[in-house]
Amino acid sequence: MRLDASGKVSLDHIYTAPDPRTYFQVLRPLGYCVPQLAKPYFDKLVKEYRETEQVAVPRVLDIGCSYGINAALLKYDATMDELYARYDGSGPGTRAGLLERDRDLSRSRSPAQALRFTGLDASAEALAYAHEAGFLDDTVNADLEAGDPTPAQRDLLAGTDLVISTGCIGYVTERTLTRVVAAQDGRLPWMAHFVLRMFPFDPVEKALEELGYRTTRVDGVFKQRRFAGPQERQGVLDSLAAADVDASGLEEEGWLYAQLHLSRPQHR
Repeated sequence: MRLDASGKVSLDHIYTAPDPRTYFQVLRPLGYCVPQLAKPYFDKLVKEYRETEQVAVPRVLDIGCSYGINAALLKYDATMDELYARYDGSGPGTRAGLLERDRDLSRSRSPAQALRFTGLDASAEALAYAHEAGFLDDTVNADLEAGDPTPAQRDLLAGTDLVISTGCIGYVTERTLTRVVAAQDGRLPWMAHFVLRMFPFDPVEKALEELGYRTTRVDGVFKQRRFAGPQERQGVLDSLAAADVDASGLEEEGWLYAQLHLSRPQHR
């Protein structure tokens, strides 16, 4: 088992397969569930944004979107259980077959939410699948930690109404978020980030405050997934201890936990 610098097991390979089967088959035994837990909070934020800003079809940017999981849940009212069953290996055996079935899903279901989804991710393979399946409307294949978006990527990022994420903050930092905001030409999209407790949000909050945001943390914690084994458990507990975060009753019991941070323009 190879751990990354944070103490978590490295699962990089599940994000670069040509279709989502590896992703879901690796994460299912670990009980990965944070997108499902995030769904009602994102739904509520979309509703509030739509009513407050009078925007009929909000544009959502999902940072670290992988195969468009949040888009499938929010646009087509899918569930994580449904997606786990969908990619368990018992269905079509080829990427083309999976795509045909997923296009049928996106065509046959009336969208539960009138949304336009853009996915930002470093995995070209995951983005391509999500876009071809109809989960994502636009894609930005970029590492905004390393540099500014290209003019074409900036055009795709512009006009974003809501920015969401469910686990990438910590690997993605305030550098990415400030570059996303810079692409808006003065507009400040609302944000909702589910962040593992091992990663301090303070640097992100400070950078967003300087841009004109006010951040609040929603009470409570949210399960992300089980530890992949005792080595990962110890690595994460060590990271939590180094960050002076009390793991008793939470991570010590065998699960990774996230907190939800909401950032809105200060005038809201």
